[in-house]
Amino acid sequence: MAVLKVLAFLAGMTLILFALSSAIRTIVVPRGIATTIARGTFLVVRRVFTLITPRKADYQRRDRILAYYAPVALLVLPVVWLTIAGLGFSCIYWSFDVADGSFREALRLSGSSLLTLGFANATGIPTQLFVFAEAASGIGLIALLITYLPSLNSTFSRREAAVALLESRAGGRRSRFGHGPSGVEMIWRFHRIGWRGGLHEVWEAWEAWFIELEESHTSVPALAFFRSPQPDHSWVTAAGAVLDAASLRVSTVQGEDPEAQLCIRAGYVALRRIADFFGIGYDPDPQRGDPISVTREEWDRACEYLAEAGVPLREDLELAWLDFAGWRVNYDSVLLALAGLTVAPPAVWSGDRAMPFGGRPRA
Repeated sequence: MAVLKVLAFLAGMTLILFALSSAIRTIVVPRGIATTIARGTFLVVRRVFTLITPRKADYQRRDRILAYYAPVALLVLPVVWLTIAGLGFSCIYWSFDVADGSFREALRLSGSSLLTLGFANATGIPTQLFVFAEAASGIGLIALLITYLPSLNSTFSRREAAVALLESRAGGRRSRFGHGPSGVEMIWRFHRIGWRGGLHEVWEAWEAWFIELEESHTSVPALAFFRSPQPDHSWVTAAGAVLDAASLRVSTVQGEDPEAQLCIRAGYVALRRIADFFGIGYDPDPQRGDPISVTREEWDRACEYLAEAGVPLREDLELAWLDFAGWRVNYDSVLLALAGLTVAPPAVWSGDRAMPFGGRPRA
């Protein structure tokens, strides 16, 4: 029996440290560290939302349901932490022979202490010390969540401000080139209003946006699943539109633009780092000529669309296509995988061919 008590004490300490370590690494440590509890919680909640979403539901209905996914999972997470910690303290109290070794009474004392309700009394100095520690743990976990939410909302607002601004520059649900934001539409609009120099401002602003995106969506990965206020907006499709616009600018449109190249590099590095956190595989060193999801026919149609608006294109379109594919291959697979992971809305060259969660690209 004594050996069983010792094992219960050790198991309880392990559960407590497991829960507290997960909370600290998820909220406090400023880097993307995947924890078993956080990952498991989000996967289970994702599974529940998948089950309650009708298979034949259109995108609008799925978006309305999935809008609750990230907030619900985030609220469930501290409950899981508290539950695991409470079970750990229950094991410790049982090892101390609380209430003649009744595990039910140990659970009762643990719940009273964890939630600071005070309806159960502890006797003995060791038990009282653990009661104080459990009460502090419960308050600490709740306080962590409270301080975590304002930072998350602030980062979300900055991300969505740029995404919303993109609708007037790269198109939206009624874009001429296709549904959703498009890099082709962005270049078309900037040329039509005679503001080609404004693209330099776009590249600089979105280079900074990609840098913040990488930092925030790896240190606070739940942000990736928070959906935009507008159902046809998404940080993934917005990133794809800007990257496609920059790729077309440096490969297909006449003239040099080093700022666009820097924007592309910042973009695919950010998307790859986010993909790394979620365990999404990709080729870290793609080669020019590797296949991409954008077909030559789609690119030709984009060139015709731009040419009709008077956008000066390169004379050698064969070389331009190879250059475009050479830039796009750096972010093509991770863009589609993240679009599938977040269930992004349909958008030209991104959401319209997203990889389903855990599957292959949609046609």
